[in-house]
Amino acid sequence: MLRPLPRTPSRLNRTEMSFRDKIWQINWSLITVLTAIAGVGFATLYSAAQGSMEPWAFKQMIRFAIGIGLMISVAMVDLRFWMRHAYTLYAIAFILLVLVELKGTIGMGAQRWIDLGFIQLQPSEIMKIALILSLARYFHGAGQQEIGRPIFLIPPLIMVFAPAILVLKQPDLGTAMMLVMSSGALFFMAGVRMWKFVVVIAGGMGAVPVAWQFLREYQRKRVLIFLNPEDDPLGAGYHITQSKIALGSGGLFGKGYMMGTQSRLNFLPEKQTDFIFTMFAEEWGMMGGLVLLGLYALLLAYGYAIAIRCRSQFGRLVAHGIATTFFLYFFINTAMVMGLVPVVGVPLPLISYGGTAMLSLLVGWGLVMSAYIHRDTPISRRGMGDD
Repeated sequence: MLRPLPRTPSRLNRTEMSFRDKIWQINWSLITVLTAIAGVGFATLYSAAQGSMEPWAFKQMIRFAIGIGLMISVAMVDLRFWMRHAYTLYAIAFILLVLVELKGTIGMGAQRWIDLGFIQLQPSEIMKIALILSLARYFHGAGQQEIGRPIFLIPPLIMVFAPAILVLKQPDLGTAMMLVMSSGALFFMAGVRMWKFVVVIAGGMGAVPVAWQFLREYQRKRVLIFLNPEDDPLGAGYHITQSKIALGSGGLFGKGYMMGTQSRLNFLPEKQTDFIFTMFAEEWGMMGGLVLLGLYALLLAYGYAIAIRCRSQFGRLVAHGIATTFFLYFFINTAMVMGLVPVVGVPLPLISYGGTAMLSLLVGWGLVMSAYIHRDTPISRRGMGDD
């Protein structure tokens, strides 16, 4: 008669993990994909500066190096720490948003930044990560019966719409939309019933005429130009018109590295930030664009796979939230430059020039990595390890 094998304690199933265990569990494949995407960004920024590391490529490399260090540091921290301090991080991000409203730096007609001297801090980017953490903590351990009560959903709805309204006042329609949409994905993953989404969406559609009155003039123009770009091809429709010309001229395989005419002759606006995908596609064509989108898809696959493997609800929701936010970044940006959605100023993740967006995204992926490293660590509703 066969006796069952004795149960041996597993390193990964222990409540506490050693530093060596955590290093061993780092997902270097995920870091490789992140580095490959960032490398595409460095090369594109070098091309945007017409063969110079200044003023964009070198600074972006420094930020990425710092960001990777931050990402690994965040990943090594116990996931329960991030759960216990989720509300504190949310409060800090919210206070920073209020400070932007009071003393923020104005740039390109918007008040979105706090000048720290060495970096222009954009608190709305920090809020994207803090909001995911706080919602994941709120829904962690909640039963279906709790989630089914409408009153239970009031606090997280306030957590979502309070910062979204502040961001909308900056004005930053794109980021406000991302806060709401990524939060909606978390609500869905937490188990909120579909009929409640239908009610909220229906209410939102009914409020469109009212919201239209509160939009600024340039925002209204963006919507109208999206519906008919030919109405003002040299004014409000100039950006999207030039973007479509550059995308079309790239053809199947592109014009070649540093050979894009629309970007080099400065017809393409904001080629280092919002419209960098257009510049990349003009040089590398549709095939190059598909390769880049493939790298993004691979990164998403890692994120959602990690979410599925997490034992704790908090870890699953954090990984899902970060992966969904990342998806919204590149989906909205690429759809925007193709004229499929209005121009809302959302950067292409890890490629567009910018400090706060890159650092916050890498910190977000650090949280995903932390969820992976601590995927077998049980977490109670208070953020402590279960016995």
